[in-house]
Amino acid sequence: MKVERIIPVKVSSQDAVIYALRAAKKYRPDAEAVEAKYIGGGSFGRAVEVRFADGDEKIFKFLCAGGMLEKEVYDLRLLKENCTVKMPSVIFASEKCGGIPVDFYCMEKIEGRPAFYDRKLFFGGKKKRAEFAGEVIEGLSSLHSRTSPKFGDTLHPVFTSWRECYGEFAEAVLKEAEKLYAEGELGKKIISAMRAAWALYDDIFATEPEQAVLIHGDLNVMNIMVDSAHRVSGFIDPLNSMYADREYDLFQFRNLTGKRFRLAETYFGNHGASPRSEDKLAFYGLWNEVFCFVRSGVLIPLIMNPLVKNMERRIKLL
Repeated sequence: MKVERIIPVKVSSQDAVIYALRAAKKYRPDAEAVEAKYIGGGSFGRAVEVRFADGDEKIFKFLCAGGMLEKEVYDLRLLKENCTVKMPSVIFASEKCGGIPVDFYCMEKIEGRPAFYDRKLFFGGKKKRAEFAGEVIEGLSSLHSRTSPKFGDTLHPVFTSWRECYGEFAEAVLKEAEKLYAEGELGKKIISAMRAAWALYDDIFATEPEQAVLIHGDLNVMNIMVDSAHRVSGFIDPLNSMYADREYDLFQFRNLTGKRFRLAETYFGNHGASPRSEDKLAFYGLWNEVFCFVRSGVLIPLIMNPLVKNMERRIKLL
């Protein structure tokens, strides 16, 4: 993963809807798109749901940064092949073309809504939440059953050890964080927690993972879809998927409302935990959020502050 600031092409929600209607004509020149609805986006992506006159519904995703198309399409197809939980099929992909200034692809719509918005699931009984967690972990475990002899990016895994693979990335993130701190963009509490954690890197990652496994990379409650019966209906939006330590797929479970469902605890209960699992998850979480800030320039205190505090707590226990 490149650790550098990315200047995205500006695509507003209104722009994305316009581009989706143009893309729909490219996808189905014989059918009329009767509705296009913006459904969300992050730092580098915009998603639009398009409905055609015959009732067909598809999702168009527009990539606001270059060099993302090949990997996103490859990873979606790879994960779909290996996951027992439904994931969207990629139907076609295109580089930027006339009237659409960014790369994009069209994919199947997964029915349901993100678990984050399911209030009945959140406030429901412990049994319902446990059933949800069990379904999530079963699906994630199916992805983790796909292994590789090497660690690294799904397209080109080249590392013989996870410590080497992740250590190279983590050091690059820390170097960029130091630059941003010197420039006044990153706070002292964040960089202090990172420095202290980095000094303990060899202790935290003393135990090597036994196997490089396929990970989703961003499996949080916003990317887990549930149906009207509060059952898991799909996983969406993988990010930076790779062959990695299986526990690298768990730190997102602690974000947003994930703690409520004890997703990480359920995974550990089913598959066991490494000796420093909680320290690793704290490290992974903080480094990922700083990495996102390095790339996008957007810092979200609501997410960052708890990660810093958790890392500080883990350091005190080491």
